[in-house]
Amino acid sequence: MKLSDNGILRCGEMMAYYDISECYILRPNAMKIWNIMRTYFDAVLEKAEVDENYFPLFVSASVLEKEKDHVQGCMGYKSCKWIKSHRDLPLELNQWNNVVRWESREFLWQEGHTAHATEEEADKEVLEVLDHYRHLYEEYLVVPVVKGMKSENEKFAGARYTTSVEAFIPETGRGIQGATSHCLGTKFAKMFDIEFTNKEGKNELVWQKEKNLETFVLAHEIMTHGDDKGLVNPPKVAPIQVIVIPVPFKDADTKEISKACSAVKDALREAGIRAKEDLSDNYSPKWKYSHWEIKGVPLRIEIGPRDLAKKQVRTVRRDNGVKADVPRVGLVEHVKELLGKIQQNMFDVAKQKRDDACVVVKTWDEFVEALGQKKLILAPWSDEEEVEMDVKRRTKDEVGAAKTLCSPFDQPEIPEGTLCFASGKLAKKWTYWGKSY
Repeated sequence: MKLSDNGILRCGEMMAYYDISECYILRPNAMKIWNIMRTYFDAVLEKAEVDENYFPLFVSASVLEKEKDHVQGCMGYKSCKWIKSHRDLPLELNQWNNVVRWESREFLWQEGHTAHATEEEADKEVLEVLDHYRHLYEEYLVVPVVKGMKSENEKFAGARYTTSVEAFIPETGRGIQGATSHCLGTKFAKMFDIEFTNKEGKNELVWQKEKNLETFVLAHEIMTHGDDKGLVNPPKVAPIQVIVIPVPFKDADTKEISKACSAVKDALREAGIRAKEDLSDNYSPKWKYSHWEIKGVPLRIEIGPRDLAKKQVRTVRRDNGVKADVPRVGLVEHVKELLGKIQQNMFDVAKQKRDDACVVVKTWDEFVEALGQKKLILAPWSDEEEVEMDVKRRTKDEVGAAKTLCSPFDQPEIPEGTLCFASGKLAKKWTYWGKSY
């Protein structure tokens, strides 16, 4: 059994409903995770000497008319107006802001725009950024993803091409598009007359790139790791990494136990570990265990009278429930090591689940059967838009509409003569398919 994802969000104090549809309040637990990710990505941007800006949410009607096929926003075209010569390139800007999809939803996101002198520079930047997104997903959120290219039908409207990191939720059998990195080519440069003078004194159009990460990433983490007890936060992004709880008996010296809990908490915090103690006296230890499990705290430390006498503590892992008695001497280093093991184990478990749900098919019948079994499907494809749309139409009434998720950069070999599973034409690439959110 697994607690519903909405239930986890509410009980884990990640979000609260608002009185406007598709607008939500992000509570401190959610914002802390988002800000930890932001801190990582800001460090990446700082190292790359990318400047931070803030641009208005609104764009003019004239710009909307020009960008009716793809609303790039004012950041993309306004910033590029600052470019005059090759000495102004590359121009790399970033902002963290809220976005409104009118009459749909509001969310927070990270938005970056760059302008380059050449196609090669833009292409290189697209892939470098995508790898940073992969690192964020796999090393921080421990959500396994596939890096790949979106199909022409699924790419960002107006982009030359779109790359993405794709996650998959085995329990629901659905893929989730993660962060994206787009090459916009010179389309918008032509639209807004964004030129630069090259080294030879001739005018050229800039090559643009856009990258995005939004707060839906929090849902990826919750759907990947949540269980029937609530949230399961990876240590790297957990707002609280360790909760210390006193477990007094009737005749025990509660004051000494509480003092020991505070000492452990202080030692952990001094070492840079996000630790907290729960010394409230109006709830039982069992209630506290459940409360902090719902919130997804990776590690619980219990201290009772026996632990006090033996100069030890009891650790309880959130990811697998394993308990251990650990000496107070060397506890800080032990906790650091244990948090690292929890982080790695969570990724290994999630990746194994994802890999177990992935199947390779080569025929239409195999495809439909796998789709009905909620699988992530890798299939040879002719890379034609009409075939992709036909697959969506044919599967809609049978087992639910399927779509391309991405064509992985790490392409398996396609033996000569391999046919597309859907059209029977020669296959050009391997592509992941499935239902999606």
